[in-house]
Amino acid sequence: MPGSTRDCVLYTDGGSRGNPGPAGSGYLLLNASGSTLRAAGHFIGHATNNQAEYDALVRGLRAAREHGCRDLEVRMDSELIVRQMTGRYRVKNAGLKNLFTQAQRLVRHFESVRFVHVRRERNVEADRLANQAMDARADVGDVIGECDAPDDQGTLF
Repeated sequence: MPGSTRDCVLYTDGGSRGNPGPAGSGYLLLNASGSTLRAAGHFIGHATNNQAEYDALVRGLRAAREHGCRDLEVRMDSELIVRQMTGRYRVKNAGLKNLFTQAQRLVRHFESVRFVHVRRERNVEADRLANQAMDARADVGDVIGECDAPDDQGTLF
């Protein structure tokens, strides 16, 4: 990404033990120089792996908007979510449609968003935060209240 202070990189990951089962999401938001702006994990209760992936994305997008990021590169190890967000796949699962819609609405707040599929080993910190939240059954890391607040549509995670 170019070196503007408005450029950010967002790593997101979600997981579920049992799929569905106890689930958590995590994200890591970095500025253009690679410094951490926010790192958080959230325990989201009973959910599927894909719901947890979307939860991480939505929370991460909210954090990026809060931090004034304008140009954002989102790196995820969920090829399904990346392909849905880029329009290559349709969202057929009813349990994901609302989350997908929330993510699409948040994307509009940025000048540009680029979704990149990365291998799991390149997404270690977001994965660690999601697992830490599942282990603790609580939010972990750099958690800020706005990320848990209702979105524009009144939906609460």
